[in-house]
Amino acid sequence: MVTLTRIYTRSGDKGKTSLGDGTRVGKHDLRVEAYGTVDEANAVLGLARLHAGPEMTPLLERVQNDLFDLGADLCTPAAADEAPGTRLRMVQVQVDRLEAEIDAANESLAPLSSFILPAGSPLAAHLHHARTVVRRAERLMVALAETEAVNPLAVIYANRLSDLLFVLARVANGNGAADVLWVPGGAR
Repeated sequence: MVTLTRIYTRSGDKGKTSLGDGTRVGKHDLRVEAYGTVDEANAVLGLARLHAGPEMTPLLERVQNDLFDLGADLCTPAAADEAPGTRLRMVQVQVDRLEAEIDAANESLAPLSSFILPAGSPLAAHLHHARTVVRRAERLMVALAETEAVNPLAVIYANRLSDLLFVLARVANGNGAADVLWVPGGAR
């Protein structure tokens, strides 16, 4: 567990921060961008929870906890000699749970016949916002993985999470009844 007795340390005042293994890097480092964007997605989900009812709140709370796990995974580079289970890493069961939640939520939805706009109810709009932030985090993770080791399950989790958030946004729009459909060229 983490114990914080002081919130400011002054150690980041010159644009550097520490990774989970103690390595000092610039705050603009791609790894920091990736886990910082995961943190941003988590904050957006906190806004979504303000509008969620009792049926969706526990699911969103689990996802927020998973996002802290994802951030912990990303902030600690894998060591070549890292033994399984010595660091907090995303695991297959977390991906499997997302897939089951996507399938369950999608059962009540009619198939899409058009793209939908990120709109509708306040909950749906926040879920769509979170979805786009998760997609950005995923892109950053993929870019990071081109030069450094990244847990493949971290990237897969982000990919599935954006799918779940899309489906949940449709659920929040009256199971798709209040989805705002894209009309190609409709604003000309």
